[in-house]
Amino acid sequence: MANTNSSAEVGAFFAGVLVGGLVGAAIALLMAPQSGVETRQQLGRASHDLRDRAQDTLEDARERAEATIADARRRAERIVEEARERAEHIIKEARGAAEQAARDAKSTVERAVPSSGEA
Repeated sequence: MANTNSSAEVGAFFAGVLVGGLVGAAIALLMAPQSGVETRQQLGRASHDLRDRAQDTLEDARERAEATIADARRRAERIVEEARERAEHIIKEARGAAEQAARDAKSTVERAVPSSGEA
């Protein structure tokens, strides 16, 4: 679920960047007292700047996502290792309990049944 929220936040951010860029460009066109050539050049520079900022933002988001994935992977590996260690401990305890139960049962049988040499 956290990834869905993060994706939505990144998408909303990009939408905001694009809308802000378009509004800024429209205002610049309406307010600029310059020739068409100068306006086109300015729009070209603005579009390149906007594209560069969008690429930078996308790269930052990708890096954060990769860091989050790496962190989740480390946590999962640690959880798996802890579970393996607990399972080994439980198996060791169960094995010891089973061996003790076998010894107790053997001792009980030996006491209950006299050996053939004693009769």
